[in-house]
Amino acid sequence: MEMSRAPVSACPACSAMPAAEALAGSKEAMKDSTISLSLPQIHCTACITGVEGALRAAPGVRDARVNLTLKRASVSAEAGVEAGDLIRVLADAGYEAHELDAGTIAATRTDRAGRDLLMRLAVAGFASMNVMLLSVSVWSGASDATRDMFHWISAAITLPAIAFSGQPFFRNAWTALRARRLNMDVPISLAIALALVTSLWETSLSGEHAYFDAAMALTFFLLAGRYLDHRTRAIARSAAEELTALEVPRAWLVDGDGERQVPVAELRPGMLIRVRPGGRMPVDGVIVEGASEIDRSLLTGESLPVVAELGAQVSAGEVNLTGPLVVRATAVGEETSLHRMAELVAVAESGRANYTSLADRAAKLYAPGVHILSALSFVGWWLYSGDARVALNIAAAVLIITCPCALGLAVPAVTTAASGRLFRRGMLVKHQTALERLAEVDTVVFDKTGTLTAGAPEVVNLDRHDQADLEIALALAEGSSHPLSVALTRALRARGIAAARLDEVSELPGYGTRGSLDGLEVKLGRAAWVGAAGKGGTSAWLKIGEARPVAFQFTDALRPGAEAAVAALKAQGKRVIVMSGDTAQAVEDLARRLGVAQWVAEALPGDKAARIAALQKDGARVLMVGDGLNDTAALTQADVSISPASALDAARVASDIVLLGADLTPVPEALEIATRATKRIRENFTIATWYNVIAVPVAVIGLATPLVAALAMSLSSITVSLNALRLK
Repeated sequence: MEMSRAPVSACPACSAMPAAEALAGSKEAMKDSTISLSLPQIHCTACITGVEGALRAAPGVRDARVNLTLKRASVSAEAGVEAGDLIRVLADAGYEAHELDAGTIAATRTDRAGRDLLMRLAVAGFASMNVMLLSVSVWSGASDATRDMFHWISAAITLPAIAFSGQPFFRNAWTALRARRLNMDVPISLAIALALVTSLWETSLSGEHAYFDAAMALTFFLLAGRYLDHRTRAIARSAAEELTALEVPRAWLVDGDGERQVPVAELRPGMLIRVRPGGRMPVDGVIVEGASEIDRSLLTGESLPVVAELGAQVSAGEVNLTGPLVVRATAVGEETSLHRMAELVAVAESGRANYTSLADRAAKLYAPGVHILSALSFVGWWLYSGDARVALNIAAAVLIITCPCALGLAVPAVTTAASGRLFRRGMLVKHQTALERLAEVDTVVFDKTGTLTAGAPEVVNLDRHDQADLEIALALAEGSSHPLSVALTRALRARGIAAARLDEVSELPGYGTRGSLDGLEVKLGRAAWVGAAGKGGTSAWLKIGEARPVAFQFTDALRPGAEAAVAALKAQGKRVIVMSGDTAQAVEDLARRLGVAQWVAEALPGDKAARIAALQKDGARVLMVGDGLNDTAALTQADVSISPASALDAARVASDIVLLGADLTPVPEALEIATRATKRIRENFTIATWYNVIAVPVAVIGLATPLVAALAMSLSSITVSLNALRLK
C-alpha cells in the first residue's frame, strides 16, 4: 500500500480492539499501557505488515497486532507513549489511524454459543449411534432378559446424554412457559420428556417397547438444525455499544495553566477544549477561537467538509480537518448528539426484536394441536382399554411421531441453503429472521454517500487544463489535507504530473492553499476566495496571478452496480427512495442519474429513522441500505437492513446483512432469493403437516412401534432438508 500522506479527513471506524494478550510473568509488562487504534483504510496483508512494522519500530512500543477484519490495531507500549505519537508514526508511513476507547467496548468473545451447541450435538450423535445399535438387537428379536438388559443399557446412555444435550430446548421451553406462551421447544421438550418417562416405565415392567432411540434421534436432529441456524449468522455486538466507542476518550482542556490532557468524563459545560487538526470533537460546543473545515459525514452524511468559523456549532464525533480550534462545551457525556444517536439505535433495536418468525407463528398453531391430540389419545385409550400404561405409550407415540423435528428443521435447513447462496454472491446474512423479513419488503431506502456513491470525490475535467496549470495545482494540493486536494493530488500523480516549485506554500483553513511562483501569487481553493463566480457543483478553483480562475470539477462516482441495482428493484415493483444528509442539489443530481423519483435531502439521523417509521406506519415494509454512523438509527428502525463491508463498524453491527463486495447488484438478487427461501419454508411446513396427517392416525390406533416412529421421523427430516437444498 503506497500513499504520500494519510488524509486526515476520513471518518473513523467505530470500535476498539480489545486489550492485547497479557504479558504474564513480566514485572516490566505491568507498567505497559495498551493503546487501541482504528485503521479505516487498511485492506490487505501488505497493510498489516506495514502497520505492524511501523508501530514496532516506534520508540517505546513493545508489540503491535493488527486485525484486518475489524480494521483495528492493539499496541502494547511503555507508559509514556501517547496515542498521538503512534498516529503520527502511521501517518508518516502512509496509514490513517484514530485512537479509540477500548474501555467502552466489551472484549471480543469467542463463539461460546456455537461451541456449546457443537459439543452437545457431538454428544447426542455419539449416544444416538450407540442406542440405535442396541435397538437393532431388540428389533431383530431379542426378548426377555436380553431385551431388558439392552433397554437398561440404552437408558444408562440416553438419560445423561439428553440431560446434557437437550438443555437448549429445555431452557427455551421453560422460558416460554414462564412467559405464558408457546414456542417450538415446548412440544419438543414434552415429547422428549414423555418418551423418556414412558420408556423407563416400560423397561421397569419388562415391556416390549422403549423410546430411548427415538428420543435420542429427535434430540440429535434438532441440535443439528439449531447448530446450522446458529452458523448462518454472525454473532454481533450491540450497535449502541459500538456507537459509544466512538466517543473520544481524552481531550485537551484549556485553562489558566495552559493546556492539559484530561479524560472526557471530567469535562463540564462551559469548559474550553482545544481540538487539533485531524482530531474528533469530544463534546457539542461553539467555536470561540480559530477557523477550520469540519468533516460532518460521520453524523450527517454530507460528502464535503463545511467551513467552521467563530460562533459555529460543532457536535461530538465530527472531525476537525485543517486548523486548530478552541471549542466551548455546551453538552458533554450523555447530553451530546452522538450519545443521543446511540439511544436512538438502542430503541430501534428493541423494536426489531418484536418480529415474530415463521417458526414461532407455526408453533402457536402446531404446539397446542399436538398437545391436545396427544391428550385426547391418552384419554380415549384409557377409557377404551382401562390400561393407563397402554394409553401413556400411545400418547407418547403420538408426540414422537408428529415429529417436531421436521418443523424444527424447516427454517434452519432453508436459511442455511439460502445464506450459502447469498454468501457466494457476496452477502453475509447475520440475523436468523433476516430472510423472512427481506421477503416482505416493498420499499427500499438507500443512503447516498458511501452507499450509492463511492464516497470520495473524483476530478472529471483534467483534460481541459494545460500542463503548467496541472503542475501548479499539484504543488498547492500537496500542501492541504482537504478531501478535494487529496483527490486532485491522487489524480495528478496517476498521470505522472510533476509538481511545480513554489515558495511560501501555506493553507488558510476554510478557504484554500496559496503560494508564490516566481513572485506571482497562486491560489487553489474556494470560488469566492480566488475571485471566481461559482456556478454550482463541486469545484476547486486555481488562480495564477491576475489571470482568470479556472475550475477543477469533481463528482462523487457511483458505486459499481448502483444503476443496475436500482433498475432491477424497480423492475421487481419495489418503491425506491434515496435518503441522505447531503445537500438538496447533490441528492437531486444523483436521483436523476439513477432514475429515482422520490428523494430526501439534508436528513439528520433522527429524521431518517422518523421517516422510515412513518413509511412503516403507512403499511410499508422497508429495506434500508446504508453505511454511515448517521444511518445506524435508520438501519435498526427499518424492517430489514443491509450495509457494505466498507461501512463503519456501528452500521455493520446494526444491519441484518453485510454486502461483502463493492458491487450493489446482489441487493435485488437477495430480495428474490429471500422470497424463494420463504416459499421453501412454507413448503417445509406443508410437508411436515401432511406427514403428520398421515402419521398421526397410525400412532393414534396404536401401530407406531419405536422402529416406525424412528424411521418416520428420519424420513420427514430428510425430506425437509432435500426440499431446502432446491435453493442451491
